[in-house]
Amino acid sequence: MSSGDPASTRCPACGGTLSRWISVPASEPALADLRYQLLRCQRCGSAVTVGGDELELHEVGAYRPGDPRLYRLARPVLASFDRQRLRWARQLAPPPARLLDAGAGRGRFLAAARSGGYDAQGLEPSQRGIEAARNRGVPVQRATIEDADIPAGSLDLVTVWHVLEHLDDPGDALARIHSWLKPDGGLLIGVPNLDSLQARLGGERWYHLDVPRHRIHFTATGIDALLKGSGFEPVRTHHLVAEHNAFGMWQSLVNRLTGHPSYAYNALKRNAPLRSKDLAITALALPLALPAALLELVAGLSRRGGTIAVLARRAR
Repeated sequence: MSSGDPASTRCPACGGTLSRWISVPASEPALADLRYQLLRCQRCGSAVTVGGDELELHEVGAYRPGDPRLYRLARPVLASFDRQRLRWARQLAPPPARLLDAGAGRGRFLAAARSGGYDAQGLEPSQRGIEAARNRGVPVQRATIEDADIPAGSLDLVTVWHVLEHLDDPGDALARIHSWLKPDGGLLIGVPNLDSLQARLGGERWYHLDVPRHRIHFTATGIDALLKGSGFEPVRTHHLVAEHNAFGMWQSLVNRLTGHPSYAYNALKRNAPLRSKDLAITALALPLALPAALLELVAGLSRRGGTIAVLARRAR
């Protein structure tokens, strides 16, 4: 997607025509002076990041090894996020089903799934994720979806949580996952929603844009088309996602005030200095957290949640 005539480029979600849309700033502080062009699909409304695909940003910056600030205090909240995801997983395939978490990160959800009775394993391409997962004692294969060694028809359920937006060709990834699943096997996907209220309010500084790491910015219509085109039947789409949505709304609003996008997120990830006027702005904006959460609740109930969780089944 980094070169060529945008008018002739097809949307990786639905195959529609892409056209120039907006230019947005990089979310990574190390790339603070760079902006990236987004192309938008005229059919489904999804967008594609132009350029930046040559950069390896999944081991550095906000993705560096080590625990984020306040991680221990956040553990009970993170556990509640995992419980919500497990409730959705059980609707597709209850324990002791064979579950694969593709893009397992540090292995947190994988550990929760195993504790919940699943025969669960993970895939993770980053070294920092592999090391953290091993420290948790959970089995993770260092591989991408594209090169993973998974027997055909061996899985009951695959979870792909905030992974597809990082891929230039999500259709190819879903084709591989399709081959791994048993007939009528389940697929649980989480992606940011470009058609959300927080995306509209955040504009070029929407928290979940995260360019250039995020290659594709899906709408609910776009992810639905991608799933159907990849041999899956969407079952249900949830817009009330506790893990990302309330924080995403608050951070998107605060991003309109700070010098650099997503300062709070980067500070928690030890990727931004604490001595900064952005810290003062962020601290002053903390009282906005509750109104932002309520606004996001209204957005979710209106099916305009900042991220969405999609439950689907292998259809053929």
